[in-house]
Amino acid sequence: MSFFNKVFASVGIGSAAVDTKLEKDTYMPGETVKGVVEIRGGKVEQQVDEIYLALNTTYLRESDDRKYTVTATIDRFRLTTPFTIRSNERKEIPFTFQLPYDTPLTIGRSKVWVSTGLDIKGGVDPSDQDHLKVVPNPLMSAVFNSVDNLGFRIREADCEEAPRRLRGRLPFVQEFEFVPASGPFRGRLDELEVVFFPAGNGELDIMLQVDRRARGLSGLFSEAMGTDETNVRLTVTNADIPYLTQKIQTVISRYS
Repeated sequence: MSFFNKVFASVGIGSAAVDTKLEKDTYMPGETVKGVVEIRGGKVEQQVDEIYLALNTTYLRESDDRKYTVTATIDRFRLTTPFTIRSNERKEIPFTFQLPYDTPLTIGRSKVWVSTGLDIKGGVDPSDQDHLKVVPNPLMSAVFNSVDNLGFRIREADCEEAPRRLRGRLPFVQEFEFVPASGPFRGRLDELEVVFFPAGNGELDIMLQVDRRARGLSGLFSEAMGTDETNVRLTVTNADIPYLTQKIQTVISRYS
């Protein structure tokens, strides 16, 4: 019977199982994530080489004029050194890790999840997935509120493959696309794109892509040539929050 149990465990039947329990499911970038990994032994004793957590998202990549979705690992955390899990044994392994500052916000189609894996020698590796809700920190929220105060409404948010000049440690950036539904820029802009580059030191770098609406023959020519867009970088801190709407309006006005 023991022989068959070992054979079944090697193909994932009756082997160890893993379940990750997070302290909560909503976090801001930079927050500490806490939880416990619960391991339940199967029908036979098994050697676990490591337990790891991987923080994942998806982004759009373009190739041959087609866009397709790929999965990216934002970060990976090793929790244990090798150990043995006995038959029917239960282990709880607490963990903490800092959610990276460049973790995408779960707005629009953007998803973020933690996958837990056990590397089991000679067997099928069990895994578990837990989705996170990643919300803006106060400074990001202030930027969104300022854009909203200027009459813009969000149209979509996506993680997209970044050109090399904009790439940080990850191969993508998260773009928030807004349209001017009212306010001073309605009729002047086609759209406004916002990209965050969190520094993690209380500062937030922002790239605004100002897409001007074509006006007249020269405007139509600029739109056809793709020169009707301007990328502007600015840095804001919490001290800017009371004046943020005015600051962003001044920047957009300069290029619209």
